Amino acid sequence: MSLISVIVTTYNWKSALTACIQSLWKQNDLNFEIIIADDGSKDTTTELIKQLAKKSPVPLKHCFHDDKGFRAGTIRNQAAESCDGDYLIFIDGDCVVFPHFIHRHRQLAQQNYFVAGNRILLNKAFTKQVLKSRLPLHNQATSEFIKWRFQGHINRLLPLIYIPFNFFRHLHPKRWKKAMTCNLALWKKDFYTVNGFDALFEGWGYEDSDLVIRLIHAGIKRKEGRFAVPVLHLWHHQNDRSAEPENYQRLMTRLKDPEFRWATQGITESPK
Repeated sequence: MSLISVIVTTYNWKSALTACIQSLWKQNDLNFEIIIADDGSKDTTTELIKQLAKKSPVPLKHCFHDDKGFRAGTIRNQAAESCDGDYLIFIDGDCVVFPHFIHRHRQLAQQNYFVAGNRILLNKAFTKQVLKSRLPLHNQATSEFIKWRFQGHINRLLPLIYIPFNFFRHLHPKRWKKAMTCNLALWKKDFYTVNGFDALFEGWGYEDSDLVIRLIHAGIKRKEGRFAVPVLHLWHHQNDRSAEPENYQRLMTRLKDPEFRWATQGITESPK
């Protein structure tokens, strides 16, 4: 593997996106590109991305479609099609990563596996404070995180522990729960094998779980990224969840059918 493609999903939150991208710029492995998958943000976000692209030490692309509600899966498919790398890492535009994030994901990459990382959640007040002061979370000492945990600013510390050994990473190859696109990595060829995300999951809910389930049905196994590649997830208001029940029922139907591997409305059906 050489070039890695990092797909960053965003929607109308410029300060969070800036923090995310700036943390990616501080990686100790710069052999990657950034593709911002923009789910219909306003023009001011486009202008910000143009400015970020000029400053970026790595290639930075902007993939955009019009705002027609929550269609994160569709814009991620379009972003994946524009990638030059053969390995994909999906994160959200409200996530901050540590300087070792790309390097450790590269170490974890393994044929016929996807890697599910985990996250540390910030609370509402601390998120507001971080963004207002432009605090570089990715560059803080461990002692600061310990302090923030005791102050209730973050929800846990365990993901910060690094375990270099792989003895536990293959224990649950068919576990689909808690594998989310705020921190998910896979080979581009495997993404195409299942036809990417399914646009039938329109509106918030389970488009990432559906992708993972279809990968598992296709023989692509889970590898744990815990204790290696955590992200810091900024607090945000919940999205409209009116589509969640329908999406969940669709997910459960597919979970029970091991032959269901191909997205009904995936990459091959995406508008060009």
